[in-house]
Amino acid sequence: MNENMKDRLQSILDEAMQSIQQSDALDKLNDVRVSFLGKKGKLTSVLKGMKDVAAEERPIVGQMVNDARQTIEQHLEETKKRLEKAIRERQMEEETIDVTLPARRASVGHRHPNTIALEEMERIFIGMGYEVVEGPEIEYDLYNFEKLNIPANHPAKDEQDTFYINKDIVLRTQTSPVQARVMEQGKLPIRMISPGRVFRSDEVDATHSPSFHQIEGLVVDKNITFADLKGTLEQFAKELFGPETKTKFRPHHFPFTEPSAEVDVSCFKCGGKGCRFCKGSGWIEILGCGMVHPHVFEMCGIDPEVYTGFAFGVGLERIALLKYEIDDMRLLYENDDRFLKQF
Repeated sequence: MNENMKDRLQSILDEAMQSIQQSDALDKLNDVRVSFLGKKGKLTSVLKGMKDVAAEERPIVGQMVNDARQTIEQHLEETKKRLEKAIRERQMEEETIDVTLPARRASVGHRHPNTIALEEMERIFIGMGYEVVEGPEIEYDLYNFEKLNIPANHPAKDEQDTFYINKDIVLRTQTSPVQARVMEQGKLPIRMISPGRVFRSDEVDATHSPSFHQIEGLVVDKNITFADLKGTLEQFAKELFGPETKTKFRPHHFPFTEPSAEVDVSCFKCGGKGCRFCKGSGWIEILGCGMVHPHVFEMCGIDPEVYTGFAFGVGLERIALLKYEIDDMRLLYENDDRFLKQF
């Protein structure tokens, strides 16, 4: 029995060596591995026939099968390494890189239109002695409404306009809470702007979004008048839209300022003559402003008999839309590279 098994194993081994030697590709070599060592391979079938071998001969036959398996595996591994080396050398010859060819141009991004407009406005106000202050986007109702003279029954507190987390915490609807936080610190005088993202329950369309950006300013000092407010905003408009720009103040109402006004600038497209851009009026509305309400001062711990001040707020997206003549606010958020590359 040993001689018959030995002859059979030698026959399988010779056949395997010949098949391995004839393999000139990795996939063919793998076929040889499966053919001899796989679950249905020729060497595996010998192991399955061990039940017919006499018990005293099984250790001897088993050792012979293992020796044959190790020999086949060794030759398979050596041939595999030789084939892989040949493949790499062939690739090195065929895939030579011409280092004299120009490299692919790197796609470098640039600032978003909102960022460009924000940095320009920050530059203008920093040049006038203002500091830039930021605050939390998740804000207490106390700072977002109460300290800004917006009582509990005010329409602005309606849940249709404001995102409430609970009755005391909201997503801020303006950046004015930052001003209230700075005022209550009592470090006077104050000259600041507070840019940042704000949230309101608006439907998305060409001019509205539930998330947008505002830049609000505050000045608090002794003997501040409405004339200081007008002079500041007039200089801001000239710096932003051009030296020929004129400003117009229209009476308005804001709970946290008294008196309050809306500010228009002369159309920088037609110079105030009237065109499609300004809808024929010659003026474009850009922001709201006013003198800080005395009650706001009192709630923030500032004596309104000693200090006065003014505040203003402008939508960053509105400035970007006007400055770059964009007619749909949604374009700023769609991240379309074809649009953004224009800036």
